[in-house]
Amino acid sequence: MDEIDKLILQSITKNSRISMTDLGKSIGLSAPSVTERIKKLEERGVIEGYTAKVGHKQLGKNIMAYILFDTHKCKQFVQFCESYKDVAECHRLAGQYSYLVKLITNDVTTLESFIDQTITYGKSSTLIVLSSPVEQRENV
Repeated sequence: MDEIDKLILQSITKNSRISMTDLGKSIGLSAPSVTERIKKLEERGVIEGYTAKVGHKQLGKNIMAYILFDTHKCKQFVQFCESYKDVAECHRLAGQYSYLVKLITNDVTTLESFIDQTITYGKSSTLIVLSSPVEQRENV
């Protein structure tokens, strides 16, 4: 991957809906050249897909929490997380805890309900997000 590919990745991570013409102008390439480079990045798996950033608060989901889990019931816990609509992410960890779950939910009542339902899988520690001074970003 060269510097032009990195510029393309930086641009589309900020705005994946940018036109090939505008992207090409911003980095000094023609639209067909940019399109071909993006196609190659997709084929190599560097670009895995395109997503929309959802305003969860506008949907009534006012609580974001990270929950650390210590469990020996890994398969059952993962199945539970996959089926739970408010689970945004679930990561397997090395160290003291087995999993890190990102939950985006309506309020503390629904957060408490999730925690109550997971007690059978093991011990948890909950961290509620107050603000996000640095939003999620890609490290290109």
